[in-house]
Amino acid sequence: MKYQITEQHLFVENRENFSSKMEKNGILILNSNDEYPRSGDQIYNFKQNPDLFYLSGIDQEQSILILFPDCPNPLYKEVLFLRQTSPHIVIWEGHKYTIDEARAISGIQTIFWIDEFWNILTSIIHYADHVYLNTNENDRYVHTVPYKDYRFIDEIKNKYPLHQYKRAATIFRELRPIKSSTEITYIQKACDVTELAFRKVLSFVKPGVYEYEIEAEIIHEFIKNQSTGHAYSPIIASGKNACILHYNDNKEICKDGDVILFDFGAEFGNYNADLSRSIPVGGKFSKRQKDVYNSVHYVMKEATKMLISGTNWNQYHEEVGKIMTHELIKLNLLDKHDVEKQDPKMPAYKKYFMHGTSHHLGIDVHDFASRYDLFAEGNVLTCEPGIYILEEGLGIRLENDILITKDGPKDLMANIPIDADEIEELMNS
Repeated sequence: MKYQITEQHLFVENRENFSSKMEKNGILILNSNDEYPRSGDQIYNFKQNPDLFYLSGIDQEQSILILFPDCPNPLYKEVLFLRQTSPHIVIWEGHKYTIDEARAISGIQTIFWIDEFWNILTSIIHYADHVYLNTNENDRYVHTVPYKDYRFIDEIKNKYPLHQYKRAATIFRELRPIKSSTEITYIQKACDVTELAFRKVLSFVKPGVYEYEIEAEIIHEFIKNQSTGHAYSPIIASGKNACILHYNDNKEICKDGDVILFDFGAEFGNYNADLSRSIPVGGKFSKRQKDVYNSVHYVMKEATKMLISGTNWNQYHEEVGKIMTHELIKLNLLDKHDVEKQDPKMPAYKKYFMHGTSHHLGIDVHDFASRYDLFAEGNVLTCEPGIYILEEGLGIRLENDILITKDGPKDLMANIPIDADEIEELMNS
C-alpha cells in the first residue's frame, strides 16, 4: 500500500467504544466489501467497507471481523478472518497480509484464514443472544445492488433464525462522527496533499488547456505524495460546466475569460479531503466574476463561524440561506419582492444555491452521521457555499474542511489559497 497506518491504538479504541454500546451477549459480524466486476475478467480497484476498516485497520478483500465481548471463551472475544495467500496469488496479485502483519495493524490477536469462519462462528454464536449486522444506512444511499452485507443477512438468518438481530449502523452513526486525534491527523494529511495538487493547478492552468489535462496534474500530485488517489470523482468544470453540480466529464477546453470550478480531494489512509475552488482561466477575474466570488467567500466565512458544538443542522442551513439571500440581492440576482413572495419550503435563493452548505467528512466523503444530532466537538464538516448563474455561464463554489474544537471551528485547509486577489497573484507570478 502507498500509505502506512501504524497507530494500532486507533482501532483498539474504536473496538472498545463499539463494544461498550452493544447489548450483553451481543456479537458483531462485519464483512469486507465485495470485489466488483468491471468487465469480462477485470474487477474495479478494491475499496474496503469503511466500518470494517474503522474497527480493524484491515484494508484487504475477503476479510471478516467478529466482536463478542461476552464470549465465554476469551480466545474468541475478537476474531479476524483473512484470505489465505499462496504462491499462485503472490505471483498474480501480489502480497497479502500475513497473520503477524494483520496483528500488528489491528491489535487483534486471534486471526484465522477465512475458510475457518463458519466452523468458528458455529462454535460460539449459540452463546450470543443478539447478533449485530451491518447495512449501508447513509442517508444518501439508495439500495439497488445486493452487496455482501445484504447477502450475508439472508445467509446467517437461514442458519440461525431464532437469534435477535440488531443494526450495527445505529452504533456506528453515534461513534464515527466524533473523530479521534489520530483520525484528524489522517484527514489533515489528505488536506495537505490536496493543497499540493491545487497549488500545482494554479501554475498549470492557462487558456487552451483541457479539463482532463488539469485532472492529470491533480492525480500526479496525489500519487506522488502517497495518496491512494481521488477521494471521489473529481470535478474540473470550466465555463457553463460549473453550473452542473456533479459534472465529471472533464473533457472541454478551458477558454480565456471563463472561470473553472474545481471540486476534488485526496484520499490518504482511507481518510478523505474535500476541496472546492474557482479560478479564472486567464489569471484574472472580471469585475462581475470577482463580485460573485467575493459574495461566495463571504458566505463561507460567515457559515464557518457557525460550525461550533451545539449547532442545529437545520437551523444552520436556514441561517446560511439568509446570508446567501442578502448576497444574491447585492448581485442583482434576487430582489426584495422575490424574497417576500417566496415559498418557505423552496426559498428564492435556491435558484442560485441549490445544495446544502455542509456534510460530515471522514472515512466516507459524505461521512456517516445523523442529520438530527447537534454538531459536536470532534466533528469534521465541509463548508461549501456556491452561486451558479446558468445564464451567465458562471459557477462559483468554495469549500474547506472544518474541525469543531472546544475553542470553535478550526480550518484544516487554512493554508490553501482562497482569497480572490491571492489566487490572481499566484496565477500570474
